This record gives sequence, structure tokens and C-alpha cells, in this order.
Amino acid sequence: MESWGWWLIAAGALVVGELFMGDFVLLMLAAGAAAAALAGVLGLGIVGELLVFAVVSGLALFFVRPWIKNRFYRNSHQVKIGVSTILGSEAVVMERVDVENGQVNLSGELWRARPYDASRAYEPGERVRVIEVDGATLKVGKD
Repeated sequence: MESWGWWLIAAGALVVGELFMGDFVLLMLAAGAAAAALAGVLGLGIVGELLVFAVVSGLALFFVRPWIKNRFYRNSHQVKIGVSTILGSEAVVMERVDVENGQVNLSGELWRARPYDASRAYEPGERVRVIEVDGATLKVGKD
């Protein structure tokens, strides 16, 4: 098989890989491989093909990929999941929060809480912010 054929197989494999990755890196490398295949058809030889692959892939990665990502993700909203949904949230102290015990109400749910600054304590009714999550325990503090 001619070298340009291998470049086309590589380009196809990279496009398939991109379907699983979704970050446009493999797609840019596929463009480089397709350009290298064209260079092979034009008879540039393996050195020319490698050079074309490197140049086209590099240009695509640094110029085309950021533009595509910007256009593709422009209107998407970042969805918070897990711990990031409660960090910075305000909670109300239900039971005195100190280094040994405490409980806060966060969005209608009761959580075990400890002060982020071990020298502090918070009394029932005070509003605190979630600074850190340690397992099922919230580390809270004032702004």
C-alpha cells in the first residue's frame, strides 16, 4: 500500500476517535493526516508528508481548534454537579457549630458542620457560607 493510503486510514481512525473524545484535538490531527495523504498523492515523499502533517496539524491545533471550540460552546451553560453546587452557598446554623459538633440547614437539608477556622464558633440563627466539603461534613465560615 502506498504511504498516502496509510495517511487516509490514520485520518479516518482519528475522526472516529474524535467522536469519542469531543475536544477537537484528534480532528485537527486528522486534517493533518489528510493533508499528508494529499502530499503523498502529489509525490512529495515521506519527509514531505511528515512535514505537511506537522505543519497542518500544528496550524489547525493553534488556530482552527480555538475558533471551533468558541463557536461550538458559545451558548452552552456550564452545569455544576457534585460538591461545586454547594460551595459558596449560604446556610443557617441550627445547632451551635464548633470544632466538636454542629448542624446547619442548607437549602432545606440538615448537614453536619464544623467551622473552617477552628478558633471560631457559630450560634443558631447565624448565616454562614460553605467553604469546604469534607465527606458529609461542611466546613463553614463568615464572608
